[in-house]
Amino acid sequence: YGLYEYLRNSIQQLELPQRKAALIVPAFETLHYRLTFPKSKAELLSMLDMGSLYTFRYHVWPKGHAPTDYAKWRTATVPYRVAWQPDFEPYVVVRRDCPRYDQRFVGFGWNKVSHIMELDAQEYELLVLPNAFMIHMPHAPSFDISKFRLSAGYRGCLQTLREEFHQDLSRRYGAAALKYLTAERSL
Repeated sequence: YGLYEYLRNSIQQLELPQRKAALIVPAFETLHYRLTFPKSKAELLSMLDMGSLYTFRYHVWPKGHAPTDYAKWRTATVPYRVAWQPDFEPYVVVRRDCPRYDQRFVGFGWNKVSHIMELDAQEYELLVLPNAFMIHMPHAPSFDISKFRLSAGYRGCLQTLREEFHQDLSRRYGAAALKYLTAERSL
């Protein structure tokens, strides 16, 4: 409730049109098909504490959203900056002229990760909004995630595309892009 207006106000207050920043909207999820959507952060925190909501994908892919720093978000009253980490894939609000999603990553796998990596390479600030949130509702697995899980060929192709993406980052950003390759290899 009120997310659209909150985002519009945040964009103006944080001077997003003149600034290279990605506004992160913290993501949560429920395992229930029906949910009374929280009307405020306080209600969301209560639901989180009661176990009817969870931080997004915490049980499947915690690296994807852990850099959001949910513990800090609980008490935050102003936007705070977070650092890029490997496999970070938050939901963001960015300027129209930001880098586009890499079209190599369609279906399942690495679309948001590569996008955030590119934003970081271009020195975008990653700012978590303290009063924004979204909730992922359960649904059947997509066709593409099923292919990813069942096909070694699909996973192999994705790995090849990831390697190409790293090479392209190195060509565009030089030595600054080495941190992404180093982080990838240390996982």
